[in-house]
Amino acid sequence: MAAAPRPGSSAKAAVLLRPQTLEVRDFPLPAIGPDEALLRLEACGICGTDYEQYEGDVPPHEYYTPFPVVPGHEPLGVIAEIGARARERWGVDVGDRVAVRSGYGCGRCEACARFEPLRCATRGGTYGFTDVGKPPFLWGGYAEYMYLSPLSVVRRMDRDLPAAVAVMFNPLAAGFSWAVSVPGTKPGDRVVILGPGQRGLCCVVAAREAGAAQVIVTGLGRDRHKLALARELGADVVIDAEQEDVVARVLEATSGGATVVVDTTPFAPASPAHAVAMTARRGRIILAGLKGRRPTPDFFSDDVIYKELTIRGVLSMPYDDFERAVRLIESRKYPFEKLHTHSFPVEQAELAIRTLAGKAAITGAIHVAIVPGAPPVKGD
Repeated sequence: MAAAPRPGSSAKAAVLLRPQTLEVRDFPLPAIGPDEALLRLEACGICGTDYEQYEGDVPPHEYYTPFPVVPGHEPLGVIAEIGARARERWGVDVGDRVAVRSGYGCGRCEACARFEPLRCATRGGTYGFTDVGKPPFLWGGYAEYMYLSPLSVVRRMDRDLPAAVAVMFNPLAAGFSWAVSVPGTKPGDRVVILGPGQRGLCCVVAAREAGAAQVIVTGLGRDRHKLALARELGADVVIDAEQEDVVARVLEATSGGATVVVDTTPFAPASPAHAVAMTARRGRIILAGLKGRRPTPDFFSDDVIYKELTIRGVLSMPYDDFERAVRLIESRKYPFEKLHTHSFPVEQAELAIRTLAGKAAITGAIHVAIVPGAPPVKGD
């Protein structure tokens, strides 16, 4: 087994004990066997699901344990220790930077062969949503170190990139999946993205890469900086939903309706109905923003039938989109550094989550990450 000198025998990690209760604890660094590895975290991205998890709005199912867990399902780091068989299987070694897929599975079934561990026949698990009482405890990215199980999916990544940029592989993979792969976006399509958060902005990039003829992004008044960045990334039209009738504006801008609508808005139950109203006949709608189990008002299913619409929910991303995201980030084609706005140390994980959700005094957040050793951020 290859190894680098350990800085100590334990690692700090933030533990979500119950809704809105995070506590920093020390955990022993695990012994690493031939099929396993130890990751030294450089950064862990935070997304809307982290906030939903923090609030207790993510129901338990076969892939998720809500509490108690070490959150963090978007980890990027450097291999600190690795077993011989894991080194051969993953093609990485000590000192390599790797992006880690959130799901882990059996490694043998058809789904794992497609690098889709969340569809694993043994039901696998998810980093950031695995019971902290399960040895070896360090199952999430809000930590200094994270355990990599034999069933992990990792991909080597350019170490010359700033960690806060490299860690965007997950939202960009979502952009490719939600705005391109799942709806089958092709050159000439008119794409509307509801919500200018980090994943909405990554959908802009993905739609442009797919050759969309028109990209429209909607947001709120407080999203002016995000809408400006959407323009810079390639959006043709941006709409302030608090100043304009979104449906009417989209129908006007697209001359009759969008080909593809991607709803990334969290806790906005009206947006699926808006998506149906603004989509052209035989268009495709992707639902990606969770609504906290709130019903959608004024949803007319007859319109779905008469327009022959396709509506698809999305949760995870296929491996091909993960690869596409890593390659595009490494190409340095887009200014992804402009998406990253805040880095927080492990000790400020709660403030980091609240900042991304717009629930803290800190403003202007787009992409937020936990970065072990980062200087403390002054907040409320």
